[in-house]
Amino acid sequence: MTNIAIAEDNIFSLKALEEKLSAFDDIVIVYTAQNGTELLDYMEQNNAIDLILTDIEMPIMNGIEAVEKIKQSYPHIKVVMITIYDDDDYIFNAIKAGADSYILKETKADKIYETINDTLNGGSVMSPSIALKTLQLLKNATFLKTENTTEKIALSERENEILEQLSKGFSNKIIAENLIISPFTVKRHIENIYQKLQAHNRIEVIEKARKSGLI
Repeated sequence: MTNIAIAEDNIFSLKALEEKLSAFDDIVIVYTAQNGTELLDYMEQNNAIDLILTDIEMPIMNGIEAVEKIKQSYPHIKVVMITIYDDDDYIFNAIKAGADSYILKETKADKIYETINDTLNGGSVMSPSIALKTLQLLKNATFLKTENTTEKIALSERENEILEQLSKGFSNKIIAENLIISPFTVKRHIENIYQKLQAHNRIEVIEKARKSGLI
């Protein structure tokens, strides 16, 4: 079973999302909050959550602020931004805060379910329009600035192989097939790469790897 928490202040959007997720027996919605503050208050007492779906625009504490705090205190919990916004500033700030995936509210039920599972398995999912804008941000090199450092980041041979696969946009499953290793092994290597590059998601790790000359 997958325990999900939702932060959404619009009652109609919340009901629509709950209805979409009700089609999947392995998804359990353990809590719904109207803003980031309510969600964080709940998590202080009950943090047995696998993944959080959060809106961006909410009163008191918005989704981006909430994600940043969640990732500081509960880095193992995955976060999916689910919103109506696909402009550059929101994308930049959500990814910088540590969001693992970013999809639009118009996303169909089966795609939301797929996003949840892919994110839990170490993937970073984006709606098509979001992915296109993110690629443009990367090409223009205008976001995710990396601090200058004289210390060279050292990756193992296998980590370098997986990093190259990540840069091509391959999922964990495809990487495992290409390198003839298990998806679990791929996930562990990706976690090590994230730690070494001090990155929170695939987009950030690829950009930092490029700036460090690793790819």
